[in-house]
Amino acid sequence: MQVAEQTTAQSKLTWSRAIKKVTVLGSGVMGSRIACHFANIGVEVLLLDIVPRELTAKEEAKGLTLEHPAVRNRLVNDSLKAAVKGRPAPLYHKDFASRITTGNFDDDFDKIKDSDWILEAVVERLDIKKQIFEKVDALRKEGSIITSNTSGIPIHMMAEGRSEDFRKHFCGTHFFNPPRYLRLLEIIPGPDTDQGLIDFMMHYGDLFLGKKTVLAKDTPAFIANRVGIFAMAKIFGLIEELDLTIEEVDKLTGPASGKPKTGTFRLSDLVGLDTTFHVLNGIRENCPKDEQRAIFEAPDYVKKMVENRWLGDKTKQGFYKKTKGADGKRVILSLDLKTLEYREKMKVNIPSLKLVKNTTNLSKKLNVLFKAEDKGGEFTRKSSLALWAYVSNRIPEIADDLYQIDDAMCAGFGWDKGAFQTWDMIGLKNTLEMFEAEGLQLASWVHEMVEAGHETFYKVENGKPMYYNIASKSYKAVPGTESLIILENIPKEKKVWSHAEASVLDLGDGVLNVQFHSKMNSIGEGNLKAIHEAINYAEKHNYNGVVIANEAENFSVGANIMLMLMMATQGEWDELNLAVKTFQDTSMRIRYSNVPVIVAPHAMTLGGGCEFTMHSDLAVASAETYIGLVEVGIGIIPGGAGTKEMALRAADIYKDDAVLGINVIQKALMNIATAKVATSAQEAKDLGILRPSDKLVVNRDRRIKEAKEHILAIAEEGYQPKSPRKEIHVLGTNGLATLYAGIAGMQYGHYASQHDALIARKIAYVLCGGDLTGLNNKVSEQYLLDLEREAFLQLAGEKKTMERMQHMLQTGKPLRN
Repeated sequence: MQVAEQTTAQSKLTWSRAIKKVTVLGSGVMGSRIACHFANIGVEVLLLDIVPRELTAKEEAKGLTLEHPAVRNRLVNDSLKAAVKGRPAPLYHKDFASRITTGNFDDDFDKIKDSDWILEAVVERLDIKKQIFEKVDALRKEGSIITSNTSGIPIHMMAEGRSEDFRKHFCGTHFFNPPRYLRLLEIIPGPDTDQGLIDFMMHYGDLFLGKKTVLAKDTPAFIANRVGIFAMAKIFGLIEELDLTIEEVDKLTGPASGKPKTGTFRLSDLVGLDTTFHVLNGIRENCPKDEQRAIFEAPDYVKKMVENRWLGDKTKQGFYKKTKGADGKRVILSLDLKTLEYREKMKVNIPSLKLVKNTTNLSKKLNVLFKAEDKGGEFTRKSSLALWAYVSNRIPEIADDLYQIDDAMCAGFGWDKGAFQTWDMIGLKNTLEMFEAEGLQLASWVHEMVEAGHETFYKVENGKPMYYNIASKSYKAVPGTESLIILENIPKEKKVWSHAEASVLDLGDGVLNVQFHSKMNSIGEGNLKAIHEAINYAEKHNYNGVVIANEAENFSVGANIMLMLMMATQGEWDELNLAVKTFQDTSMRIRYSNVPVIVAPHAMTLGGGCEFTMHSDLAVASAETYIGLVEVGIGIIPGGAGTKEMALRAADIYKDDAVLGINVIQKALMNIATAKVATSAQEAKDLGILRPSDKLVVNRDRRIKEAKEHILAIAEEGYQPKSPRKEIHVLGTNGLATLYAGIAGMQYGHYASQHDALIARKIAYVLCGGDLTGLNNKVSEQYLLDLEREAFLQLAGEKKTMERMQHMLQTGKPLRN
């Protein structure tokens, strides 16, 4: 991400500037990781922290003093080092750490005068923050942005006593941990914050930091934590009221209801119960007019756990505790909230949960749970009604518009849908009479809305999402969505072709989109057919091009393993050969169509999803794309033209240099044989999966719109279809000898099993173009495809390959045998 791009993109704003340098004050968990994320987008960062007051034993042994530079910067350097080494990784690429310069408050504070944005992330104490801001006010350049990453200290209190220019350029920027991965960024203006700055921050956070920016009011805990902690507090009470176990609640508040796998109590262990306890008390003390204030009183079991320091992962035990059984294997124990003693985890046996287990449609799942007559249904009704009533009463206290609350919960807590969205799924009119029975009071605007004939909080008009605006008592477009393409909102009449596994949509302007919607977007016959149908349609009707993209949790987890296993176990080799060839032909169709095809991957993009991406004219990838050729995990090689493509790309690097060729092919072999998955789109470029020309998009919501724009740009320039390659350099037996020797060494050193070695040799065979002799061998793509398919089928017939496939289907994890 280049600074020049920022200036251009922001030129439409009334308050425009380029962010070239950022200072982050405070290098704790949040400060160091926020610094890393700014480095991710190409910004130069100065990270500062306090000077240590005492020497460590190692420093004393070296004869250092408190005045030594290494000592004075020890805290900030150690914090940054720990962050960079941490998991999940805060950087897109380890080399990006070079964009961060460290220093300390005593020696380097005056350097903030060169920064365009100064972000404070010190300890959550108002007195300390005010001291910091007094120094900032004296040294900053006029017009520079100042923000605080506070999670709850009032913005207006931090700005008291500061200059007019400071107050005008000051606001809260509440990142969620970890900053690279959690998408929420709450923007909290103070009473004197310039409106132009607010608009700029909302835009910058969205476009360049990749965040869902939400405008919040300066109220305790802002939006996400206020609502999220209420939901948690309600559940803390319901678990006792309904005599539920923590396992049952975590299942009910996990994917079954559109929430993360952590559920409620596992989430508390991750965050830290002390943090939850602190926020609970803060809201209760600082929100005296909250109608649900009593709920924020922590139950006795929570107080006792905090007293015992059973805080979760940070203290090795919380609601769950990891230990070892008699056989030495890891065992996870659960806390019995009645006895406060740990016990073995209990199986969850709630009928309504079983009914929704295989359902992917969230609306259907919620309706089943909400209407169920078992304890799962009672829990769902009580928790949902309480949440809906609560959010209705938080407008306009914490936000002016309902979509802001939903955006905050989805981006900050990982909910699939926000409170008002799930309320729509159950039906507003269907629930009105239920609130009184639960002793809950809705905000008056809800009743007025229904009386006016409006029965939903959201609706779609002409493919654009609309929300009910309370102030105008009418529906308005959700801000920010005008710059996006949202596939789920595209009118039905724009569907060109459909199948249970995929569909083809008309995006307008002569651009089609192929959308997968099979389970986990695994690739089967319907997905392959959709790609062919889209390209055929585009070519026949003179369309500009095709985008392959979707809005699911992951782009694609790869080919449908179940189908491959069935064909292999039943000995249907002709059918399997045809299936593999169809997969290869689809990748080649993407590459050699008469219209440009762009793939816009995101999140998990594995196996076949990776192969499609590699064969596109251009990839427009989310920065958070975890992509790789992982087929060895089930005992086969990439068979959708992926191994061929790695051989081709390697040849383009080494050309006829055999010595360089060995090194390049060896790298490709290791990446495939170890099922290497890039941890970011940037790393995927290092692995040779994404090309230097491929585009990275920090905000994944913008991928499809940007992909469409690239299609139009290519079409405008005039698209020149390509022809299959016929002269690809391969190393033949000269390369195989070296690679086989290395594979044997790995096996003899017990780094690879016999089956691993067999797979690696098959990969090497394809990458080297088979057993051709001589020094200047050239082959066609089709030749390599035939080698790839032959190796794939040979491995598919191996007993251990079938074992790996079965294990993957049963556990979701690869087996090494």
